[in-house]
Amino acid sequence: ALEAEVEAEKHKPFARRADDADLNEHLKGVQRWGDPMAGKLGASKGAPARPKFRGPYPPNRFGIAPGYRWDGVDRSTGFERKWFQAQNERQAREHAAHMWSVEAM
Repeated sequence: ALEAEVEAEKHKPFARRADDADLNEHLKGVQRWGDPMAGKLGASKGAPARPKFRGPYPPNRFGIAPGYRWDGVDRSTGFERKWFQAQNERQAREHAAHMWSVEAM
């Protein structure tokens, strides 16, 4: 194993730069004394998963699902519904105009 490592090191350039992948991997693995993030990076499993809302809900411009405590009542001003309706009408109008323009081809 040591011989293979020495052989691999022989073929590397003498000057090591910041974009050297082997050097970066080596430096990432080094444990440093007093590193405040050392214990947090290895054992991190992310935030605890929150429950998701199950069931249908009205679409919105941003594709955000409602919170898991949502009771299913749409209390909006109706802007999102009107926005989607305008988008659909615009797409239908553009499609109809395109079909009309290529009708006689």
